[in-house]
Amino acid sequence: MTSDVKEIFSSDSPPAPAALAAKVRTLAPSMTRSMQLVAEAVAGDPAGCAALTVTGLAERTGTSEATVVRTARLLGYPGYRDLRLALAGLAAHQESGRAPAVTADIAVDDPIADVVAKLAYDEQQTLADTAAGLDTVQLGAAVAAASTARRIDIYGVGASSLVGQDLAQKLLRIGLIAHAHMDPHLAVTNAVQLRSGDVAIAITHSGSTGDVIEPLRVAFDRGATTIAITGRPDGPVSQYADHVLTTSTARESELRPAAMSSRTSQLLVVDCLFIGVAQRTYETAAPALAASYEALAHRHTPRTR
Repeated sequence: MTSDVKEIFSSDSPPAPAALAAKVRTLAPSMTRSMQLVAEAVAGDPAGCAALTVTGLAERTGTSEATVVRTARLLGYPGYRDLRLALAGLAAHQESGRAPAVTADIAVDDPIADVVAKLAYDEQQTLADTAAGLDTVQLGAAVAAASTARRIDIYGVGASSLVGQDLAQKLLRIGLIAHAHMDPHLAVTNAVQLRSGDVAIAITHSGSTGDVIEPLRVAFDRGATTIAITGRPDGPVSQYADHVLTTSTARESELRPAAMSSRTSQLLVVDCLFIGVAQRTYETAAPALAASYEALAHRHTPRTR
């Protein structure tokens, strides 16, 4: 998989207007500063920008017409005209009665009720952004590979390792051989054993975690099908990924670090991958899941004295 952002996000049709804001949030960190100015403008004021010509938007953002066109194409639109149509659609969507966005960060002296409201909003926004930006073609290919895999290895460190463990235990319960490796040395030594027909999954929000990239590279070199779940599709991890599943780049704050904000997005992608695999392997997955429930049932039954 190439690390070029434009190729990663290219598709046969431009994104729907509702997906535009999510795509800006996801791609903005990898843009040049001039392109970020354009992206921030269209996401912040879609109605105002929709009324501008390419020259007008360039003047408003202090950039050039070429930068505006490049930004439009990076966001998935053939040209600026298509971006303007999407902006008009997004503006109409925002004016249709949707509740105002909660944008304030959590403060150290916020009442707990405000903390709940802000976190709930951020979680909802993260899930919506991830769903809007998730490439279902890439997801389908990942599901197909995992469904027929001889073995599935999953790599992650820190908070991402918890997401990897969640995926592994779900796959195990439907009868697949899956292992989540938190120790980077064990991850590499296990990756060496992979071959064609196996699947390796790397989970890294930054896309540049060396302890995750190294085993994925080894698995890639050994012929396994490789999948990256990352918030930075232009990061180094994508060089060794056959399929890239993009998570939302959630907003961070002092009290809500990246490890916390990225987990929600990663769990949604993992759940989508798991459900897709369970659908494809239903004839074997359903009895395996039933057997696992039966094996654990006595542990959930109150004991009588």
